[in-house]
Amino acid sequence: MRTSSGKQKVRRLQQYVAKAIQDMFGLHTRDVQSRSMGASGTDVALSEVAFKEFPWAVECKNTERLDLWGSWEQAKANADQGSPVLIVKRNRSDTLAIVDFHKFMEMTCKKT
Repeated sequence: MRTSSGKQKVRRLQQYVAKAIQDMFGLHTRDVQSRSMGASGTDVALSEVAFKEFPWAVECKNTERLDLWGSWEQAKANADQGSPVLIVKRNRSDTLAIVDFHKFMEMTCKKT
């Protein structure tokens, strides 16, 4: 695969994730944007309004061979604010979200 094709795959995933966040929380396109390739920070830029609704730092990987631990370290390093989430995809497979176990337990804990 050419480098440009690989970047295009990642860009499509970033745009898909940004659109899903917009739709889920009823946010405007200016509040949730896919970053350009090579830009530093998270792959999906969130405004303050969007971050209040979706407090996650998104890193996207669309590849057949994933360096899971390296990708997770990148997601953590890029998470200036919020909790890191690694969104992964490969051809003809589901899109997955990978989060820290303790954060997952926090999210699923029923508070009384």
